[in-house]
Amino acid sequence: MKRKIIGVIMIVMLAFAMVACSSKSKDTSEKTTNKTTTTANAGDAQKLFDAKCSSCHGKDLAGNVGPNLQKIGSKYSKDEILNIIKNGKGNGAMPAGLYSGKDADTIATWLSNKK
Repeated sequence: MKRKIIGVIMIVMLAFAMVACSSKSKDTSEKTTNKTTTTANAGDAQKLFDAKCSSCHGKDLAGNVGPNLQKIGSKYSKDEILNIIKNGKGNGAMPAGLYSGKDADTIATWLSNKK
């Protein structure tokens, strides 16, 4: 009986985490009218993070439902962070594919500098 209760609690918590971390909005990256591209800066990364990540990791990266990311760059390399962003982690606790392409790379670079 205790196993069933614990199992139900875990499923409810996982469902809550997935809902809290997901975003119904589409990628709102700004489109440029000219053909030149610019290197993303920390401000761009912060905006991207705020849009889809801060609900779980906290606006100040201190953690909430998701783990603290304030010093994540000392634990994972940029490529490892990029892999987590693209493929998720922990049986759906960190959902896959919230960002891809340049946006994922921008966030991974920014987070890898958090040491």
